[in-house]
Amino acid sequence: MTAQTHRSLIVNADDFGLTPGVNAGIARAHEQGILTSASLMVRPASAADAVRYAERDGGLALGLHVDLGEWEYREGQWVQIYEVVDTTDLDAIEQEVRAQLERFRELVGRNPTHIDSHQHFHNYESNPIFRRIAGDLGVPLRGHTTGIHYRNFYARTRKGGPLGNNFSAEHLMDIIAGLPPGVTELGCHPGLGQDTGSIYETERELEVEILCDERVRETLARERVQLLSFADIASKQAEER
Repeated sequence: MTAQTHRSLIVNADDFGLTPGVNAGIARAHEQGILTSASLMVRPASAADAVRYAERDGGLALGLHVDLGEWEYREGQWVQIYEVVDTTDLDAIEQEVRAQLERFRELVGRNPTHIDSHQHFHNYESNPIFRRIAGDLGVPLRGHTTGIHYRNFYARTRKGGPLGNNFSAEHLMDIIAGLPPGVTELGCHPGLGQDTGSIYETERELEVEILCDERVRETLARERVQLLSFADIASKQAEER
């Protein structure tokens, strides 16, 4: 396979630190499956346990999953479940993002390997804030870093409708077979125990099963797709400097 057609995959779990069940699902998907990186929510009580696991394991790259609020699509409209900060106030958003970055440093002892956000909030009006902070740190920002494609692996539609049987190991195998040349991040949300209180409970456990399915790893080998973590990306960048 030539350098131009070489394909690599980062499998990154969102919501690390949200609950004990999410932490357990991410740990299993990393130890028994293809998960290579995770994005840490620094505000929940379970964040410290997530960091301790990552320190013990040593191979799980940790980024920052900025949490500014959550919304669900109900009866034809978006309903806010909670709000961390006034999401119409860009100054307040920047202050909160920087506060969560500082909390990450306190918990982990270093900068994140990458940055993203809960429900992809960084893709909207506050995007310049996220781009500036990620640029200052020299780390990838999901969907906005040259050379890293992004693919969301999620069992529901954007408005919360279930994908049903279309979400399966076969679906992930098809994604892997169709990866473009270069590096792709696959965002996922594994978990166990159904303790988040959200509509995305059963699907988290299904994700763990899929990520640990041996056929998925066999597909990676057959398609000659290399698994990477965001820490690997950082190491390569350091070598090039």
